[in-house]
This record gives sequence, structure tokens and C-alpha cells, in this order.
Amino acid sequence: MMGLNLEEIKTKKKLTFIGLGLGQILSLLCTCNVFTSSELARKGYNVPTTQSFLTYTLLAIVYGGIMLYRRPTIKGKWYHYFFLALADVEGNFLVVKANQYTSITSVMLLDCWAIPCVLVLTWVFLKTKYRLMKITGVVICILGVVMVVFSDVHAGSRAGGSNPVKGDILVVAGATLYAVSNTTEEFLVKNANTVELMTFMGFFGAIISAIQICIFERGELRAIDWSAEGAILFLRFAVSMFLFYSLLPVLLKTSGSAMFTLSLLTSDMWAVLIRIFAYHEKVDWLYYLAFATTAIGLIIYSVQEKDEEDQKDEQRKLLDEEGRVSLIATSTGEP
Repeated sequence: MMGLNLEEIKTKKKLTFIGLGLGQILSLLCTCNVFTSSELARKGYNVPTTQSFLTYTLLAIVYGGIMLYRRPTIKGKWYHYFFLALADVEGNFLVVKANQYTSITSVMLLDCWAIPCVLVLTWVFLKTKYRLMKITGVVICILGVVMVVFSDVHAGSRAGGSNPVKGDILVVAGATLYAVSNTTEEFLVKNANTVELMTFMGFFGAIISAIQICIFERGELRAIDWSAEGAILFLRFAVSMFLFYSLLPVLLKTSGSAMFTLSLLTSDMWAVLIRIFAYHEKVDWLYYLAFATTAIGLIIYSVQEKDEEDQKDEQRKLLDEEGRVSLIATSTGEP
């Protein structure tokens, strides 16, 4: 029994480290995508939905091919996948669009709205329980992001934007859709399989993106002066987002959507490191403290989550043991 407990504890700790590591890989991929998207915008490629279309098409082709080869029984409902793809496409569109109207500092701060939304949605629909230490980890993570915002203000990098109120509303709406997308994907990945999830998300995402491109981005596409460098940037964005979406179900299955949303908070800190080492820019000292604070919050959230599971397992085993003792005592006639 003791050997079994030790093995279970080792497995849970291993899952904790896997969750933390995967979360940071996804955060780094997200940061790279932001920089690629920024480069595309600077070169005049202002077509965010077209960028997403390439990613969804790649998902549909790769995972759809695997699915056709395996010919498995479809477990999920098609309208669940459509709803997921719609929330994901429009969340990406709204947040990218918000950058045209409000400051990047406001986008960073308001994007944190996804965290309480994910906690509420997973609590209501997935019956996930969040105890005091988990909430503490969330608060510490948010505190780290607030430090980043204050650092931007202290460094004088805040810009008002052309229409801050409109931009802020777009960010809040996009962050809410991110929360809906993350929660829906967590539900689907635990009730279906990754190949099926990626296939239908790519399929419906490509269709929705194509319709949106025809409505909003036809003029921008015609005005673009295409070059080999621009095509490479589009391809780089599509491949990195493909890796992002491919790894995401693994984290959702092991640690949940709340852990994923918290992990993305460090993307701003990864952006700082890229600015330091790739672009040789100087950053405010508060960034380093913010990175450490957010990392501590993630560790507290993750470790406490696994510790609670250990306690529940021990309680269940104790009750089972007491039940067996009572049954033996009853069968032998002992008091």
C-alpha cells in the first residue's frame, strides 16, 4: 500500500512539472506569434483573420488526414466544435483589432479578464473546485501582470490610442471569448480525443475565417504588395500556431483551462526577454520582479492543486479501509 501511494505521489508530481513546462512552452509560442504578427503589421500586412485562416487550414489538413486514415467513431457533437471554433476565431480577431484603438498597456491589463471568466465557467459547467490556495495562486499571478503594467507606465511607454473606450470594450469581449474557448476545449478534450478535436476545430475555423475574410479583408488583401519575406512570415505564424494548438489539448487534459490561462500571463515576460536579447532593448527593473511573482503564483496554483488531489485520495483510501474493517468485524461477530 505504501509503495502504491509513493508511486501515485510521484505520478502526480510528474504531472505537475509537465503542466508547468507545457504552460511555458505555450506561453513562449504565443509570444513568438505576437512578434510575428507585429512584424507583419509593420510591413503592411494588416489581415489578422487571413493569418488565422492558414493555421486552421493546416490543422484541418494534418489532423483530418490522420482521422481519415484511422476512421474512428466520432465522439463529440458537431455544433460543439463549431461553437468552439467560432469563439476562438472571434476572440483572436477582437483582441488584435483592439490594438488599433487602445494602448498596449490597456490590452495587457484587460486581457486578464479571461482569468475570472475561466474560473467561473469551469466552476459552473465543469464542476471544478477552487480552494483558498488556488485562488491565492491566481491573485499572485495577476499581481505579476499588474507590475508589468506599472513598469510600462513608469517607463513612459503608455499611449492613449485613437479610441480607448472602443478598444477596451473589444479587449474585454475578446478575453471573454478566450475564456469560453478554453473552457469548451477542456470539456471536449476530456470527452473526445485530440485528433478529432483538432480536425473539427481546424475545419470549422477555416470556414468561419474564410467567410470573415470575404466580408472584412478583401480590400486589404488586394492592396498588399506581396513579397517572399511576407510569405515566410505568414508561414512562420501558421506553423507556430499549429504547434500551439497541437500542444494545448495535452495541457488542458493534465492541468485544465485555468492553468493554461494563468500560464499565458508569462507571455509578456517572455516578450521582455526577447526584447533584451534579440533587439538589445533596455527594460525596467520591475519586469524581472513581475516575472518572478507570476512564476511563484503558477507554482502555488499547480502544487496546491495536486496536493488537494492527494488528500482526497488518502481520504477515499481511509474510508475504504474503515469499510473493510467494519465488514470483517461484522462477519466474525466482533463488536
